[in-house]
Amino acid sequence: MTAATTPARSNPHARGTGRLSAGDWAQAALDLIAEQGVAAVAVEPLARRLGVTKGSFYWHFPSREALLVAALERWEKVEQEEVFGQLEAIPDPGQRLRALFDLVAHEARSHIIYSELLKALDHPVVKPVIGRVSARRLEYLTASFRQAGLSRSDARHRARLAYAAYVGFLQLSLQLHQPRLPHDEFEAYVEHVMATLIPS
Repeated sequence: MTAATTPARSNPHARGTGRLSAGDWAQAALDLIAEQGVAAVAVEPLARRLGVTKGSFYWHFPSREALLVAALERWEKVEQEEVFGQLEAIPDPGQRLRALFDLVAHEARSHIIYSELLKALDHPVVKPVIGRVSARRLEYLTASFRQAGLSRSDARHRARLAYAAYVGFLQLSLQLHQPRLPHDEFEAYVEHVMATLIPS
């Protein structure tokens, strides 16, 4: 997934910075989170990964924490625009829910980042981001179930159930390392979840 990056600024005091922007550093941090977790995000390994000096980093960010904030803001923004944004064009609420479930089921990278962030909930930068993302997802699900004909109370319960199923499946797959389902079995599981949770 991609997002708009901040235009690179030239730094007369740093050499070897290339044309990297703050967005490039933020994306590299997200890549590292997906591969090794939040604790792996550090300036030196990222500079080596990007083939630049640490001066490039300090031209854009005052600290590792500032980079982490930018990386998570980037992830949050892209998810909001790419996941929810493309569903707005679907007028039928039931079809919109099916499209959402199908999209989420097949977007592996975002799941990996989310799972790594769940492991780092004690981090002061991570916790508020996960709080916002989770609240927004639950609000979206609740509104979608309401539009699909459920009462306010039932829509809230169905949203919590759907989100719990999502987080639980991530735990099984990515943190408890349960064997990956064969393609046909996984597709059947996704279809079963949709048939169970989406009002007919």
